[in-house]
Order: sequence, then structure tokens, then C-alpha cells
Amino acid sequence: MKFEQIAARDAAGTIAAHAVRRDGLTIKKGEAIGAAEVAALLAVGVSEVIVARLEPGDIGEDEAARRLAERVKGQHLSVDRAFTGRANLFAQAAGVLCVDAAAVDRVNDVDEAVTFATLPAFRAVVAGEMVATVKIIPFAVPENVLARALAAAGDNALRIAAYRPLRVGVISTLLPGLKPTVITKTLQVLQQRLKPADATIVDDLRVAHDEQALAAALKKLRPECDLTIVFGASAITDRRDVIPAAIEIAGGHIDHFGMPVDPGNLLLIGRLAGGPVIGAPGCARSPRENGFDWVLQRLLAGVPVTGRDIRRMGAGGLLMEIVTRPQPRKGDAPPGGKHG
Repeated sequence: MKFEQIAARDAAGTIAAHAVRRDGLTIKKGEAIGAAEVAALLAVGVSEVIVARLEPGDIGEDEAARRLAERVKGQHLSVDRAFTGRANLFAQAAGVLCVDAAAVDRVNDVDEAVTFATLPAFRAVVAGEMVATVKIIPFAVPENVLARALAAAGDNALRIAAYRPLRVGVISTLLPGLKPTVITKTLQVLQQRLKPADATIVDDLRVAHDEQALAAALKKLRPECDLTIVFGASAITDRRDVIPAAIEIAGGHIDHFGMPVDPGNLLLIGRLAGGPVIGAPGCARSPRENGFDWVLQRLLAGVPVTGRDIRRMGAGGLLMEIVTRPQPRKGDAPPGGKHG
């Protein structure tokens, strides 16, 4: 692609390098100049224009953006019509955005003319939400640059893991001083978290904060649900605490305890009879975003959550200011427990 100042009468087949505004005529920067535009320029007395002219092997910005966007598009995504060198990608289903960050970096490393941006990986999204954009910076790129970008992208660098209407079982453990209204509010907050996925609470058990009682409840509930969530009357502080001990007594195992997300540090995740079990941190009783949301959203979308996944949540895992937060964390902690 080359730029040049030429006579307006010779501009057909070029691209306006700068906007032209005169006597009611507007030709926008990047607009293709055809015979009609040449006539309009001459009619208002414009004799010369600065234009860009594509050279052999150049791919126009819109076509290049479209092709790259189609390349990175995975499941449950659509590409909007490219315009001014930009092609936007939109979610076609509610769920979790899965991003191959290495592929994004590879594309952006190809050439400064090609850019690719996404929402953060594992962001919860709704249908119709814009989740990524491909932008070609100049009016065109050489064909070999686009080819390198397409190769760098690989296949399905982006996809939406769509939510599934899971059956969720809830167990609340009880201690003296824990008001029934706290549990009622907790269930209401959880229902709101499940609503985007059309997931439902199929059972709600309440048992003493005791290893054996909780283990029996887990065994009873597990066959009836796809996901089990335990809200403890006292927050988990150790792998030998009541909730992890009960999961193991019931025949399950602990995948990971603790997470580098605040609020949400005291979350536990395990498995029982092949299904996931979450030991919820105290902050999960609040509707405010916390680490529980990050794990729950992935599980609702069928995205596995391993211990390593949780350990990688620390970058960006500080979700609220803690310097001036009261200690102990008043208001969010269940009676007798920590905030989590």
C-alpha cells in the first residue's frame, strides 16, 4: 500500500487517506473513492487529494479483519460485519468465555498492523455480549502478514462454554446462634447466581455442624444432583475441618482448599461419586462478586476446575480493598466463623 497526493480526477479506485469536507460534501477517511466521489470532489472545487492505493498482494482492512475473526471464532460465537477494519465477535449463548491467551499473544506478535483483543478469560457473559474484536490498523495488510496471523491464531482461540441447567443440591450446617434468616438469605442469593444458567436448587438440607451428620447428608443428596454446595455454619480453616472431613467420610476426596482470591480465600472444592462438591466460603452468602462466583460459573458451564486452575486465579484476584476493611470482617462472616 502506498500513499500519494494526486489529482482528484485520477482518484477513482483509491482510498481517502484523509477526510475531505467542503461545501456540504464529506468523504470520510478510509472511504473508497469511485466515479461518483470523483465527480463530487470536482463539483466543489477540490483539485487534489491524498489517497492510499493498494498494491498487488494487499488485503483490504475489512476483508482481513473478517478472515481473522472467522479464524479465531469457536463455539457459540458470531462475527459481525467488518467495518473500518474492525470485526467484532459476539456471544451467542450465556456462559463462560474461554480464551487461548497464548494464541491471542501470538496473533498480536505477528505485526503491529494486526490486533486482537478479548474480554478476560473465564468472564461470565450473556448472549449478545461483545467478547472480542479484531482490528486492522492500516487500510490494508500484505497477504503474507494476514497469512501469518491466521496461522498464529490456530483454531478456535475463543469459545463460549455455554451454561447447562444443572441440578444443584445445597446443605447448610447449623450451630447455635445461626439464625434461620441467614440461611434463607443465602439460598436467595444462590438462586440469583444460578439464574443465568437456568440451574435449579433441587434439594435443601440442614444438618448439625458435625462430620457424621454432614457425611450422611452428602451421601443422601449426591445421587439427586449434578453439583453439591455446602454452606458451613463455621468457615473451613483446615483440611481436617468438619466439611472436608465429612466429604472424605462420605467416600469423596478434596481437590483443593483455599484460593488466591479475596474475598473467597476459604473455598474448598472436592468430588464425591464423580460429582463436584463446593465448600462455600462465608462471603458466598453475599451477592457481591467473590471467588465463589468464579468457580461456580465455570462448573455451571462444564469447565473443569482443578487445583492448578484455582492457584492461577491470583492475578486479578483482589476483588475489593482490604486496607480499611474491619477486622474481623464484620457483616459477612457467619456466626462463629471467618469471612472466607
